[in-house]
Amino acid sequence: MSSSKTTLGFRLNAATGSHRGDRQYQQDRVQVIGHPRSSGCVLAVVADGMGGKSGGRKAADQVVLTAHQLFERFVPGEEDTKSLLAQLVAEAHLMIRLTAIAAEEEPHSTIAAFVIEADRSCHWVHTGDSRIYLFRGANLVKRTMDHSYVQRLVDEGQLTEEEAAVHPQSNLLTGCLGTVTEPEPTQESFGQLQVGDTLMCCSDGLWHYFTHRELGTVLHSLQPREACELLINKARQRARNGGDNLSLAIVKLEPIA
Repeated sequence: MSSSKTTLGFRLNAATGSHRGDRQYQQDRVQVIGHPRSSGCVLAVVADGMGGKSGGRKAADQVVLTAHQLFERFVPGEEDTKSLLAQLVAEAHLMIRLTAIAAEEEPHSTIAAFVIEADRSCHWVHTGDSRIYLFRGANLVKRTMDHSYVQRLVDEGQLTEEEAAVHPQSNLLTGCLGTVTEPEPTQESFGQLQVGDTLMCCSDGLWHYFTHRELGTVLHSLQPREACELLINKARQRARNGGDNLSLAIVKLEPIA
């Protein structure tokens, strides 16, 4: 999927990509949603579902469905974006819990979502190990920190980032949607993005195979659609027939020619 939205002073160029990897089922969902009444306002969301062949997909579907419903009713400039994202997490979590009760399954999902508004402000929210990256040119400005066991060990100085990437418990999460305990999402806000900035949200099936420098180089040098294709193809090569589901959404702020 590739699209663009033009607003005052800049253009949003967006694309999404997804691949089942070497898994039997695709349990990731990813979407970039343009606001129906506000040009230059978009919501990007990725959800990595967990819980059996259908449970994980149902959980990820609930995240994207909830995002659509809330964003359609959202009034940019009048309503608080941070509250929108907090509501997205709370309502998606509740719907996944209700799905679990009705289906006698244990569906869970990560979430990584960001909103860019027409004034170039940006807000994001996440829980789990799906990530959001902000690059300025090819340089990493900020990324989310995973809600995972190995990230906790990194924070405590017991592991390096390189050691965490190959740790046998690297997929053990300390937070996600659909669990018995209420999620504790992390939110971040940025005053104003710059033309040339790129945001990407992605599941761990993608980011696991790249350094920050590699991601920055690709996102800076290629258009979002081409960057999605290259990153998916390279991740598939590096997975060597052992790759997870992988999904990503890229939004780049470009100057109006």
